[in-house]
Amino acid sequence: MYWLIEDLNHIDILSKIKHQAAYVEVIPTSHNLHPIENEICALYIRPRDDSKGYIIPVNHSETINSTIEDCLKVLNSIENIHVRDRKEFLHYFCIKHCYQHSPSPHTYIPQLTPAHNHIYNKYPNTQKLNTIVPIVKHYETCEQNYNNFKGEINPFYNKAALVFNQLERAGIKVDQSLFEQYFDKEANEFIYTQYNLNTLTTRPSNAFGGINFSTLNKDNGERNCFIPRNDLFIEMDISAYHPTLLASLLDYDFGDVDIHNSFAQMYGVDYAKSKEITFKQLYGGIWKEYKEIEFFKKTQTYIDDLWKQFETQGYIKCPISDHKFIKSEMENMNPQKLLNYLLQNLETANNILILWDIFKILRGKNTKLVLYVFDSFLFDMDENEQDILQEIINVFKIKNLQTKIKKGTNYNNIK
Repeated sequence: MYWLIEDLNHIDILSKIKHQAAYVEVIPTSHNLHPIENEICALYIRPRDDSKGYIIPVNHSETINSTIEDCLKVLNSIENIHVRDRKEFLHYFCIKHCYQHSPSPHTYIPQLTPAHNHIYNKYPNTQKLNTIVPIVKHYETCEQNYNNFKGEINPFYNKAALVFNQLERAGIKVDQSLFEQYFDKEANEFIYTQYNLNTLTTRPSNAFGGINFSTLNKDNGERNCFIPRNDLFIEMDISAYHPTLLASLLDYDFGDVDIHNSFAQMYGVDYAKSKEITFKQLYGGIWKEYKEIEFFKKTQTYIDDLWKQFETQGYIKCPISDHKFIKSEMENMNPQKLLNYLLQNLETANNILILWDIFKILRGKNTKLVLYVFDSFLFDMDENEQDILQEIINVFKIKNLQTKIKKGTNYNNIK
């Protein structure tokens, strides 16, 4: 069968084979639009037991196009669908039986053909350019992507994909005139985040359209652009997150007191100074004068054991996520750095479970969770739904996490 599927008979043939597994890639109409605002240009399918892939065009200028229903017919006939980014795929097709590989520190960047680059560069401000890129060039790129598709499936990150897909769907409302003033670009009523777990530590980055949502400036006023669609923003920040996570690994109990206050008493300094000292030790190594404090004695023992396992076994497996940090894939590692990587992975994995529970509470509500940044969760709150606030707080309490709550009418004036 020819690689380009342009008639219903070939759709039926592809569906009746009922492939056990296939790699699938969505080719969007626009290469620079968020998936929520995008459409499908074509669908690439590479069955595992076939020698080539197939393209089903949906919206392309030089082909006989099929429908989304035709694509679904083929997709539903495949037992296991493997995708590069499940979160992104779910924006186009809400299919349960799709899976992605574990996050990798070496993100594969698809190599576009000269035809792609020529058209993208010639019409930088034009949408739907993929509908005029020759369909055979899309096929060449997808075949190459398939050949570079490697890794192991980790069920936890398939759950993570659902969480971040849901988070991206919410969008953040913007004051359009202020947005244009600060970011020098036009915006619709809502803009969308895009989370990426393919980082060195698996702690997600969050950037799209030239905006890094994880590092929005707190001083120049640009946060004024982001406003609630409902009544107000509520931000929940987790206090002393990494010390709390590390304490759980060490089986060390701080009790119900503020952790930084507890450290302040250990050091004999004030609250602000204790925070500074604690984080310098967690990220840079334990200081000699504090090595006899029980928490740090246990920490040093844990670091030593972790490093020994990394050196002898060749990898460590992280709690909750089961993600592996593999020695041969990492550069310039040392014991303290390995602990930091593990803590960032544990933070992310714990947050995925928190987000999962929060989305169950928000199901059917007007209140939305619109932004997540490491230890901070931003809610677009409907004041008529204040009763769910305690339910959300309880999600954190169950995990023995202390939170601070702030409110504001935009992202800049939250206090």
